[in-house]
Amino acid sequence: MSFREEAREWLEENCPVSMRTPLPGDEMPTGGLRTQHKNPDTKVWMERCAQAGYTAPMWPREYGGAGLSKDENVVWQEEMRRINARPPLVGMGLSMIGPALLEYGTDEQKAEHLPKITSGEIWWCQGYSEPGSGSDLASLRTSAVEDGDDFIVNGQKIWTSGANHADWMFCLVRTDPDAPKHEGISFVLFDMTTPGVTVKPILLISGASPFCETFLDNVRVPRKNLVHELNKGWTVGKRLLQYERSSIGGIGGGQKTKSLEEYALEYLGRDAGGRIADPAARGNVVSHRINDRAFALTMKRSVQESETGRAPGALSSMFKYYGTEQNKNKYELLLDVLGTQALGWAGETFEPDELTTTRAWLRSKANSIEGGTSEVQLNIIAKRILGLPD
Repeated sequence: MSFREEAREWLEENCPVSMRTPLPGDEMPTGGLRTQHKNPDTKVWMERCAQAGYTAPMWPREYGGAGLSKDENVVWQEEMRRINARPPLVGMGLSMIGPALLEYGTDEQKAEHLPKITSGEIWWCQGYSEPGSGSDLASLRTSAVEDGDDFIVNGQKIWTSGANHADWMFCLVRTDPDAPKHEGISFVLFDMTTPGVTVKPILLISGASPFCETFLDNVRVPRKNLVHELNKGWTVGKRLLQYERSSIGGIGGGQKTKSLEEYALEYLGRDAGGRIADPAARGNVVSHRINDRAFALTMKRSVQESETGRAPGALSSMFKYYGTEQNKNKYELLLDVLGTQALGWAGETFEPDELTTTRAWLRSKANSIEGGTSEVQLNIIAKRILGLPD
């Protein structure tokens, strides 16, 4: 039996029917010790995939992955798309800290954390940005002072996505205040239940509160939780940002409910040929679809041309920038299509999908900031890819 046949058979037997539908924002399969699943099938699907290693298909089996080759993973993703299967698990564990630990973690750190990521047991958050240290991340001031077998951490992090639900944090701290700002930084991990950790959610204009302020007051972090070398955390931090940008770049073609085309057909009607009735809207939708397809093929080609297991490089900034612009453009087009129905906040005159679109449109504005601003990405593209002078 070929791997495609094997994957197809496994999916047909194990993927619940409700997991073959568009993914609503309130059913995200994030995992974690405190997660409550609105749809019970979300947990069933996660557990079945975790048992087979399919939450992290290309990770080694010893850490809970399926050990697939690059080509097998392409087949797996194709078969997932064929039945419109939802991802069994999402989050920073899979997309950010997991890959970073595979590259820089000790054997002990990999054995402790990676299986808990692939099983969905632990939800991670990121301690990078600080008040006054956003785009200039290396100017961070959160300190970590050595105290026997521990570090004592003091400072504040901001925009820590999901910190109010997270079980662990990966965090950049300053361990040498006298070194050049890129040299005196270390990368540490700690349990969010550690005494001294305080989290306060930040309410966004979308009405949601995915971001938080995180205060660290004399937090004791075991030295064994130092990733890579002391004062060399910027190396890990930069690599993890590349993983994050690759992940954010993939949002360009995403749609959690109906597609842009489905909305246009419903709200603008069909012409005699069955197409979107409004010619201008039809052209915009087709153009967006073409760009989505070209972007997806470019990302796929990049993966196929890379060496197996090769970490993302500066190219991730290109994907992050373009994916961000595609996602923002999609919601601007949805606003044009839905008209005033895309501007509702509550009330019986608005459908749930319309209210979801309103909030998603507002949320999309953050895409050009999170994971490194668009301006920062353009600078990286100019220097690292195009080779332009400063």
